[in-house]
Amino acid sequence: MLGVTFKNKKLLREALTHRSYLNEHSVPWGHNERLEFLGDAVIELVVTEYLFKKFPQKTEGELTNIRAALVRKETLFEIADALEILDNLKLSQGERKNLEKSKMSLAADTFEAVAGAIYLDRGITRAKNFLAEKLIPGLEKILREERHIDPKSRLQEITQEKYGVTPTYRVLEEEGPDHAKEFKVGVYLNNRLLASGGGSSKQEAEQAAAREALEENSV
Repeated sequence: MLGVTFKNKKLLREALTHRSYLNEHSVPWGHNERLEFLGDAVIELVVTEYLFKKFPQKTEGELTNIRAALVRKETLFEIADALEILDNLKLSQGERKNLEKSKMSLAADTFEAVAGAIYLDRGITRAKNFLAEKLIPGLEKILREERHIDPKSRLQEITQEKYGVTPTYRVLEEEGPDHAKEFKVGVYLNNRLLASGGGSSKQEAEQAAAREALEENSV
């Protein structure tokens, strides 16, 4: 699945265990939220260093936008899906039943936890190699499709140029506990729904909705 041999298998099990699973099962390891926290930092460091060296002429702002596109949940979900991470994630029965609604966030979070586990088990060099193999190749597509350009700003430019109107955003759904909220936001033009998108924050969901509107050419 991952192409990484773990010395401490317990770390991998922990990375693939959601907190809900512990409500129904007693296991000698914890859930993956701490590893997710660590993995997020590892991914950001590795990607930042890579972009810094690869694009010496780009500004801080340009590098920040490219990094954000490469590490956003949609990108991590695509990788996690290819690695079949969700198939191996230990979830409670309730979470498994509602998986369709939250699978993007779950998969992205678990990928971060796996990266954190690899770092702890094998060190930064192996973590770099893993991310170079699984994550960095997606950079070419991101640049080709201009995914690094802020979708809300791009959508606003297009709508103002075409119609002289700025899009508005409305929260359509809000689900989940406080520590794991999921939002669905719609983007509207003159009260016409252009598209909707989801995320773990309103800002993230707004960006997803704008991106969807651009990809669907709905303006």
